[in-house]
Amino acid sequence: MLAFLREDVLPSEASYERFRHEAAQQRPGDHTVPPVIEELKAKARERGLWNLFLPHASGLTQLEYAPIAELSGWSLELAPEAINCAAPDTGNMELLHLIGNEAQQQQWLEPLMEGRIRSAFAMTEPRVASSDATNIETRIERDGDEYVINGRKWWISGAADPRCAVLIVMGKTDPEAATHRQQSMVIVPVDTPGVDIQRSLPVFGRQDQHGHCEVQLTDVRIPVTNILGEEGGGFAAAQARLGPGRIHHVMRALGAGERALLMMVNRAQQRTAFGGALAEQSAVRERIAESRVELEQARALCHHAAYVVDSEGNKAARHLIGAAKIAVPRAVCSVIDRAIQLHGGAGVTDATPLSMLYGWHRAMRLFDGPDEAHLTTLARAELTREPLFDLPPSIFDQLRVTD
Repeated sequence: MLAFLREDVLPSEASYERFRHEAAQQRPGDHTVPPVIEELKAKARERGLWNLFLPHASGLTQLEYAPIAELSGWSLELAPEAINCAAPDTGNMELLHLIGNEAQQQQWLEPLMEGRIRSAFAMTEPRVASSDATNIETRIERDGDEYVINGRKWWISGAADPRCAVLIVMGKTDPEAATHRQQSMVIVPVDTPGVDIQRSLPVFGRQDQHGHCEVQLTDVRIPVTNILGEEGGGFAAAQARLGPGRIHHVMRALGAGERALLMMVNRAQQRTAFGGALAEQSAVRERIAESRVELEQARALCHHAAYVVDSEGNKAARHLIGAAKIAVPRAVCSVIDRAIQLHGGAGVTDATPLSMLYGWHRAMRLFDGPDEAHLTTLARAELTREPLFDLPPSIFDQLRVTD
């Protein structure tokens, strides 16, 4: 993976950015795939770097995959897709692998694992707080041998990509059922009548190639065989999908933090101000050191979570994954912010990748569950945790005055 980054991926970034810039000049908001992506995918397969995120396919544990995913985070727009380990496809492939039937796997999982198509996951909605998935309003109603879907989704990552062939849609099949049994997931080909992929929302003014779209679903009819898993199993499936997805995002984020730190070091050594290199200033050295400490702490938490996933399963690791999902983007955003500051005006432009990296990782504190949702869950777990010891009375208890 190191060799792939050095020899193929990083040297291809300029070609990727040039293609996207020229395409946007001709067609604002263009989502055409730069040819270098398919070239890199072919090279990755030659090296055996393919579908490494899925233990069933790669034979790797999550802990073994972690440093590979981190390296892919150094080149966020090229490397994850080049090795077919990019969201949202990874989460969708995991779902199809876990609960898809044989026909669904043959029709959709196989081409996704081959990298011949891409996909999107349609859960979040503009009218409700989708961090609580029980809020979802999109209706999936049965009509004979078909489901009829009506609803509006947004922030549907990947839907603007011309290779996006399928959506996994989450909606309510039974609003009268128990709260966590109301939702279901269905497979919706994007060319189904009634599927309207609308504008792609920019992130801090930047349009991603794959897009983050609003999607209108109007009387969309699909066969009942397109149910993913079982009716009422959507909430549980979403949790199963989000666990690995969250930790993979965290792994990649560490690579972005390492890139920002290296850029900070290079800038400090090469830039002079007030009679000397920036690296000679104690304030700059302190920022570099703080960044190293934060990244090492974040990596340790990420790897601990990955180890528990491997040894005890996703459910046992859910609180550690949540903690990593909070801590790592915070740490990475801090490091990127320091790098931006050290680069001055160049840091807030597209002259460096720092502004793009900051925008993505700041958004990461919202997607796959905002910090607040994870903090609430962690606090609830802590408040109900069985104490390790019964603590002895404190000195304040001994001095307390009683009536």
